[in-house]
Amino acid sequence: MMAKAPTEQTRVRLADLNDRTGLEFDLRPDDLEGMAQELELLDLRKVRFQGALRPDGKRGWRLEARLGATVVQPCVVTLAPVTTRIEEEVLRRYRPDFDRITAEQTERDGEGVPMPEDETLEPLPAEIDLMQTLTEALSLALPQYPRAEGAELGEARYAEDGVTPLKDEDLRPFSGLAALRDKLAGSEGEED
Repeated sequence: MMAKAPTEQTRVRLADLNDRTGLEFDLRPDDLEGMAQELELLDLRKVRFQGALRPDGKRGWRLEARLGATVVQPCVVTLAPVTTRIEEEVLRRYRPDFDRITAEQTERDGEGVPMPEDETLEPLPAEIDLMQTLTEALSLALPQYPRAEGAELGEARYAEDGVTPLKDEDLRPFSGLAALRDKLAGSEGEED
């Protein structure tokens, strides 16, 4: 039987867990206002992070959870409130050999910042902060450009006084060729 985390406990020391059964958790944070401010949201409601920490391999751990939240963000066009329901599966795999995996990949792929190909891999910490994991997962799941229904970006045109502003089609190098072709085809037909 898997142990259950107390609802107020958010930091879990991995050394304290039974390495055969793991830990189930069900977080429903009380301080939604603080979390909304941290994520720059207008409002945050109905947040739940439910899942389990299970042994993964000899010394690794796997966090599998379901994140549910209702968020309100400003529309990128009108700044009107946009409400979105988020339902997201969250997977994190904490591996003791994380450094070796990233070093092998960097060696194989060349120079650069060592990053694992598998986005779910993370280094094995001494403890896992479930509230921090919830906040990170919610941040990644937020719509990047929330848009209110019917809100559209108009065409922006800028120019100095007395100058006709360029339009999008003016910047397309081949946009006038079809009109020129049609004009030339029309003048050839007049000669016959």
